[in-house]
Amino acid sequence: MPPDGVLARGAARMALAEGPWRRALAGLGGAWLLLIVLFAQDWGKMFAQWWDSSTYNHILLVPAILGWLVWLRLPELRKLTPTAWWPALFAVAGATLLWVLGSFAGFDLFRQAGAVALMPASLLLLLGPRVGAALLFPLSYMAFLVPFGDELVPLLQMITAKITIALVHLSGVSARIDGVFIDTPAGLFEVAEACSGVKFLIAMIALGALVGNVCFKRWGRRAAFMALCLAAPILANGIRAWGTIFAAQYVGVEKAAGIDHIIYGWIFFAVVIALVLGLSWRFFDRAIDDPMIDAAGIEASPRLAALAARRLPVGLALFGAAALVLGGQAWARAADALSAPLPRQIYLPEVPGWQRVDYRPQVWWEPRATGADHRLLGRYADAAGNEVDVFVALYAAQSEGKEAGGFGEGALRPDSDWAWQGEGPQVGDAGTERLLAQGRVMRLAQTWYRSGDLLGGSNARLKLANIADRLLLRPRPTMLLILSAEARPGHDPARALAAFRLSTGDLAPWMDRQAQLR
Repeated sequence: MPPDGVLARGAARMALAEGPWRRALAGLGGAWLLLIVLFAQDWGKMFAQWWDSSTYNHILLVPAILGWLVWLRLPELRKLTPTAWWPALFAVAGATLLWVLGSFAGFDLFRQAGAVALMPASLLLLLGPRVGAALLFPLSYMAFLVPFGDELVPLLQMITAKITIALVHLSGVSARIDGVFIDTPAGLFEVAEACSGVKFLIAMIALGALVGNVCFKRWGRRAAFMALCLAAPILANGIRAWGTIFAAQYVGVEKAAGIDHIIYGWIFFAVVIALVLGLSWRFFDRAIDDPMIDAAGIEASPRLAALAARRLPVGLALFGAAALVLGGQAWARAADALSAPLPRQIYLPEVPGWQRVDYRPQVWWEPRATGADHRLLGRYADAAGNEVDVFVALYAAQSEGKEAGGFGEGALRPDSDWAWQGEGPQVGDAGTERLLAQGRVMRLAQTWYRSGDLLGGSNARLKLANIADRLLLRPRPTMLLILSAEARPGHDPARALAAFRLSTGDLAPWMDRQAQLR
C-alpha cells in the first residue's frame, strides 16, 4: 500500500477514536457484547458448525473479511458523524421477530439469522443511516455468518446426478439412472449428500459477493460474475462425479474412489476458484486506489439527510432495543413451556382386512422421531400378501430437539443403511420418498403430519401451523405418521400402501382416534 494510503488510514483510526465516534463505538461495542451474551446459544451453535462441518469451514474467515471491508472504508467513513436513529428500532423488532419465529418453529436457520441480523440493526440504531449507508455491504455480508445451504442438498444431488448421467452417456458408457443412483457396468454409484457439491456452492456464493463488491463497479458485471460463481461449482461437481464413474470403468471402483478422495476437497475448490478468477480478471473495473464509498455523496444525499433527522438520545435507543429483545425472549420462553395433554399410552389400531405380523424387514428400517413422547412401529399384512409398516410418533409440543419435521427426522435416518433415492409417486398431500439400502432393497415411504386441522406431508406447512399455535400460546399436540412398504418380487409397495389407506378410510379421523386426540 502507498505511504499516503497508510497515513490516511492511520488518520481515520485516530478520527474514529475521538468525539462522537468514541461514544458511539463504545455504545455499539457494549450492545454487541450484550447481544452475543443474550443469544449465546445461537452463536455457540453457529461456531460449532463453522468449526466442525466442512460445509461451513469457510465462515471462519468471514469475521476477518468483515474487518477488512470496514478497513477499506475508513478514510471516507471518518468524514461522517454517527447519530442514534430511532427508526432502526423497527429493524431491531424485525430481527427479534425472526428469531422468535425460528424459536417457535424449532428452525435454527431463522434463530441464527435473527441473532446475526440484530448486529447490523443495532449499528443502524446507534450510528444512524449515513454510517449504515457507508457500511451497507459489510453489514449485508454479515448474512454469510449464518450457516445455510443444507436445505439445497436434495436439489443439488438431483442436478449433479443429471449432469453426470449426461456426461456418462456422452463418453460412451452405458448407464441407467434411478434418482441419485447411477448403475454402470463397473458398479452402482450414488450421488450422496457429501457429493452434492453444496459446500463449494455456498463458499463460491460468499466469494462471488465479496469479489463482486471489491473488484467491480458496474452492476452488470457484478451480476455476470455472480452467475459464473453459481454455475461453475455445480458444473465442476458434475464433471468430477463423471470423472470418477468414467475412471471406474477402467481401473475399478476402489481405485477411482481413491483418486476422487485425493482431488476432492479444497484442492478441487482452489482449482475452480482459480479458473473463475482467471476468466474474470480482465473484466475487473475498480482501480486499486478507488474509494469504496463516497462520503461526500452520502453526506449530500437529501434522502439520507431527511432520515438522519429522526434522532433520539442514545440511552432511549438502548432502552428501546433492550425492551424489544428481552420481550421477544420472554415470549419464546412462554411458548417453550406449552405442552398439550396426551394419553398415557397409545396403541396401533385394528385395521379391517389386515392383521398385525412380526416386524422382519429385509434391511432394518426405523424412522427417527427425536423428542417424541410416544412412538410405535409395527407391520400389517393382508390376505393378498401385501405388507405395510406403520410408524407413529406423538409430540406434546414442538420445540428445539423435538421437531417432527426437523433435519434428519422422519423416514430417512442419516445414521442408517438407507439412502435417499428420489421422490415417490404423489399421493394427495403426503410427502413421499423412495429409499434404497445396500444397493438392492427399495422402500417407499409416505409421510403425514397432523396438528390441529392440518393433515399433509409438507414440513413448511407443519412449521407454519406450529408457529401459529405458539404465537397464540395455544398448546396443541403434533402427530407423525409414516406408512412404508418394501419392494419384493410380485409385490408393488405403492399398491400395498394404497390398499392399506383404503382400509383405514380418511386418515385425519383415523390418526385422531389412534392418538386419542378426538
